[in-house]
Formats: sequence, structure tokens, C-alpha cells
Amino acid sequence: MNPTFSLRPARTSDVAAIKRLVAPLAEERILMAKETVAYYESLQEFRIAESSEGEVIGCGALHVMWEDLAEVRTLAAADSWRGRGVGHVLVENLLEEARALGVSRVFCLTFEVDFFKRHGFEVMADQSAVDPQVYSELLRSHDEGVAEFLDLARVKPNTLGNTRMIKQL
Repeated sequence: MNPTFSLRPARTSDVAAIKRLVAPLAEERILMAKETVAYYESLQEFRIAESSEGEVIGCGALHVMWEDLAEVRTLAAADSWRGRGVGHVLVENLLEEARALGVSRVFCLTFEVDFFKRHGFEVMADQSAVDPQVYSELLRSHDEGVAEFLDLARVKPNTLGNTRMIKQL
């Protein structure tokens, strides 16, 4: 725990705050905004960073994609809290959660390459991170993050310029 903020699982009452954190980053095309229903549907994946005053100052989610693969997604910190360790604590917590779930690889699609490198992620040299049989199974997913991971053409306009990174746990 950080003396100025703490982490906790997200609650339904946090969805509006998550949307507020994501909105300016979505305008800059750093994150993809989602429909409100998508945040509710994935709420159990989210961790919230909360200031000692009870303000939601950051969020991040871990989405399991397959037996050995998960994605860190929707990582955001309030502008006034950037550079104060919020993102670091969130990522480390999400990686711990991935380990606890038995995931051995964690993926992210990001513009913040240096930030994720500091957390042990590497740019994916081999873009075929899953075998063909798993790939065909993942194609059945309706999740946009899975489509981003698979680098499907339908998501390319939203992900241009992003870097695909992965970390072995």
C-alpha cells in the first residue's frame, strides 16, 4: 500500500469514474473508450486506485484471454496523479493477479512502451504468440481486446501506432 493511495476491486459505483479517467486518453487516442455496458460487464477485472480522500485516481484491468495468456487493459491515472506511482502499483497488482490465476504471459497494446518496459514487458518480436489451434479458438471471441491481440483488420483503425508487448511471468 502507498501512503497516499490504496488499491481495491472495482465496484459498480466506480464505472462513471473509470469513464472519466478514460475519456481524455480516448480523445488523445491513447486508450479506446468503451460503451458503459462493457465496463459493467468487465467490472470484476478492474482494480481501482483510490486516494486517501476517497477519490478514484486510477484504474486498470486484467482480462484473461486463454489458459496461459491475459491482457493488461484500460490502465489510466488521473492527470494530477501521473508520475506518482499509480500506474506502477496498478500494473504490479495486475501481474500478481495474473500469477495467482496461473497465467504465464501478459500482453498489452500500448503507446507507453517505456513504461511497460520498466515493468518487464518486451515488444513482441514474434507476432504469432499463440499456436494456430488456439488462434482459431480466439477468433470466436467477441472481445475487442482479443481482436487487438490477434491484430485483426477490423480493429486496425483504432490501434494504429500502438505497440504490442508481452511479459513472461
